Amino acid sequence: MQRTSGTTKMLNILLTPTTLDRRNPAKTWRKMVAAAEADQRSSFDGDRQWLDDLEFAFGCYADVKHLGPIGWASTKSEFSMRMVNRLRVRRLHAEIPAIGNEPIERPVFIVGLPRTATTLTHKILAASEGHRGPLAWEMYNVDLKADPQTDAERIAKLTKDLEMLPKLMPALPYQHPTSATSPEESLLIVPHTAYHLCRAPLPRYREWLDQHDHTTDYGYLKQALQVLQYGRERKRWILKAPFDLFNLGAICKVFPDAKIVWTHRDPMTVMASTCSLIESFWRMALRRTDTHELGETFLTLLSDMVDQARETRHTLPSGAVIDVPYHRLNHDPHTYVPLLYRQLDAKWTAEDAANLDGQLARPANDRKHEYSLSDYGLTHSEVDDAFGDYIKLVSSLN
Repeated sequence: MQRTSGTTKMLNILLTPTTLDRRNPAKTWRKMVAAAEADQRSSFDGDRQWLDDLEFAFGCYADVKHLGPIGWASTKSEFSMRMVNRLRVRRLHAEIPAIGNEPIERPVFIVGLPRTATTLTHKILAASEGHRGPLAWEMYNVDLKADPQTDAERIAKLTKDLEMLPKLMPALPYQHPTSATSPEESLLIVPHTAYHLCRAPLPRYREWLDQHDHTTDYGYLKQALQVLQYGRERKRWILKAPFDLFNLGAICKVFPDAKIVWTHRDPMTVMASTCSLIESFWRMALRRTDTHELGETFLTLLSDMVDQARETRHTLPSGAVIDVPYHRLNHDPHTYVPLLYRQLDAKWTAEDAANLDGQLARPANDRKHEYSLSDYGLTHSEVDDAFGDYIKLVSSLN
């Protein structure tokens, strides 16, 4: 499988001069903060902890030994976006206190190991009448409803950026297709999740994540959703981020009436597929990729995530978690998707049935690439040991 292209190599050469500011990441960070504050005509006064935490994450990227020019440029771009959004959300809440009264009622969080049909579940649920998922372009530009021209310009800019990705990562359309106008993962808003480990090896950040209080991160997600909802039709939010599985307690603390949809699939199948996807992202961002390091990192990460979620779910309100077995959903979607709707107290309509048929009729692009555990230095026995009795649980659910 072709992970990167000639375009990737050429762009890395062209961007090499822009990496000089990586020699002094603290100075680079100060310039980025100043630019964000100038853009929003606002400041981070009173929000230093949030900014300091984000700077720590930025510094972890700067420390990555083999981070390439594309990886560095994309890191700066993403962190600048996060700062601008944060300033805008805080400013809007201060200027219009009514935004803070917007009810975010019964949100649905779709979680689970990667490659377990979380995307399919998200697309189906978010397309229903009365539901909505945050669109990619909205999360890049968290704002109140704007004039049509502004929205069109924002969509066009992100579309142009996303169209560049397959040129850099030819496998991406088969592994994780994206669109500016489609619902996307809420990790674009939530500042600190294991998503960052998908972009580069960040062991220091992983340790920090384990100690971090994620309640404030999901409090910010709520504030951002309130901005996106204010002045628009109120609908039930359908959110998706597989790594939210780490943070079920924080989610239910901020959103007490949240429903957690947990998709389950055999980790033996999940691990190789997940590592293959992450390898594509690492190869774009890094000058050199150690696939065995990748395998070890994500075997530990994903098994820890499942263990933590299984422990946490016992502390959540009764009925908060809905289990969705991948194989049942995949083999008989016309039975199990309507069942999921009933479990969510959502109405299943003829339009939903047609949307399901449309999603199922799309090509199974994920099957066009091949991978194996051995590519990442893993064995079946290691995966079995890491996930323990969760593998038997998945088998019983399916």
